Amino acid sequence: MQLKTFIPENFLILIVDDITQNLKLVGQMLGEAGYNTTFATSGFQALDRLKNNKTDLILLDLMMPEMDGLEVCQVIKNDSKFQDIPIIFLTASHEEESLVNAFEMGAVDFITKPFIKTELLARVKTHLTLKHTTDILKNTLLQLEELSQLDSLTQILNRRCFFKVAEVELNRAIQEGKIFSLLILDLDHFKNINDQYGHLMGDRALITFTSAIRNYLREGDYFGRYGGEEFVILLLDTDLEGGVKIAQDICRLIANVSIPTEKDDLKMTVSIGIAISEPQDSRIEDILSRADKSLYQAKAQGRNTCFADSLKPT
Repeated sequence: MQLKTFIPENFLILIVDDITQNLKLVGQMLGEAGYNTTFATSGFQALDRLKNNKTDLILLDLMMPEMDGLEVCQVIKNDSKFQDIPIIFLTASHEEESLVNAFEMGAVDFITKPFIKTELLARVKTHLTLKHTTDILKNTLLQLEELSQLDSLTQILNRRCFFKVAEVELNRAIQEGKIFSLLILDLDHFKNINDQYGHLMGDRALITFTSAIRNYLREGDYFGRYGGEEFVILLLDTDLEGGVKIAQDICRLIANVSIPTEKDDLKMTVSIGIAISEPQDSRIEDILSRADKSLYQAKAQGRNTCFADSLKPT
């Protein structure tokens, strides 16, 4: 939703006041301006309304029995699901301490009774516009953060992000006495693919390769691009036997992948080196080094296979 044209019908406003007459008055003002509204006559009812509706802004009476506006505001601001909803207090009081407390609780504004329609609508529109702009900015930042973590071609973790994640998991494994398997994968004879079919088809091969593996891996496994045609996989809570089993599955999976081209069907194979984390490991590079040596052995055995320390080619 873009705010180049402000459309009140796109917003839902929750009005909270224990006096029904005030609810009707404010509701009428907002309704005539095109806003969608919902009502609550108590703090407890307001919290229930929030759970059942996607609320864009709250108009909250300051003085209410049982649970006053400040208490309601505090509950909302302490809940991560609702804390970003702007709250405007409705009050007949001009007491400075109450207003200061309201802002300290997280209110963005206040409107004094008796209500002036032009003022109420102006403040409501201002804070809805600000909230929407803030939401767009947050979403953009999240997207930028996600992009900074992903390889631009394959959309899996880039090298830098994979290393960060792997270091965290290594520390966790050390603290909790767990292990994980680390796989280094090399797409066999990738230079030949580029030379024979061109770089665009080479890119397509990398995308197809990573997509097939990503769809196979378990939720919680980490998959990243190590560089060029080399990739890395971190398998949580997976011993050497389990790591080898998954590597064998990936070898068979990739061997069955076929990409139609103008010349023929492009076939791929992969070589995989496997290592597991050990209690003495203090750096992820230590495990990667062992996995890389295993990868060298897999290639030496003719490729299209996987290899792990102390194991025969599989």
